[in-house]
Amino acid sequence: MAASGSQPLRRDAERNRQRLLTAAHEVFREHGLGATLDDVARRAGVGVGTAYRRFANKEELIDALFDDMIDRVEQLAREAAADPDPWHGLSTSLEKVCELQAFDRGLREVMLGTGRGPQRQQKVAERIKPAVDGLLERAKQQGSLRPDAEPFDLPMIQLMVAAVSDRTGHPDLWRRYLHLLLDGLRAPAGARTALPAPHLGPDKLRQVVDPLPSPGGHGQPVA
Repeated sequence: MAASGSQPLRRDAERNRQRLLTAAHEVFREHGLGATLDDVARRAGVGVGTAYRRFANKEELIDALFDDMIDRVEQLAREAAADPDPWHGLSTSLEKVCELQAFDRGLREVMLGTGRGPQRQQKVAERIKPAVDGLLERAKQQGSLRPDAEPFDLPMIQLMVAAVSDRTGHPDLWRRYLHLLLDGLRAPAGARTALPAPHLGPDKLRQVVDPLPSPGGHGQPVA
């Protein structure tokens, strides 16, 4: 009887957790990560105590949203890897990731980094970077991607495109600049201008990127 009686509680707990995650997406989309766990609880229609039983603090809730975001980006990478045209797969997946950022302020801030940036970047490196490296290599072998393109070029593009969304407020203007940047990544038919700066490497580049303020007030890109 005890075991039977405890099962509905577990179902209720999971239901409340999903309600909080759904509410967090809505609240952070509207107000960014400056919103509080109390704000999320009110949107979810649950008590503050219930919210804190599911998530000890706001960072723990953001971690859960980050995991969901990683799942979505990983799925896009898998779809791109299955595309028979390597350039189309690479460019389309990057556009879809930027689209996620453009229409969801909270997701954009999560993707561009928060207080637990190093831990989240490690998770990105484990789950996303191998797929991104594969996409770049396929496009280079195809001859459609310039050979000096590097994996860290993609999060830099995300950072620039996110700034367009944040600063202008125009819902589709970022697409113009994304395609200008994508043209810069393509292997041109004629003479190619060498990139003016050497590749810094992940460790050195991270030192440069970390202090940069992202559109959400933080500094770490995701891919």
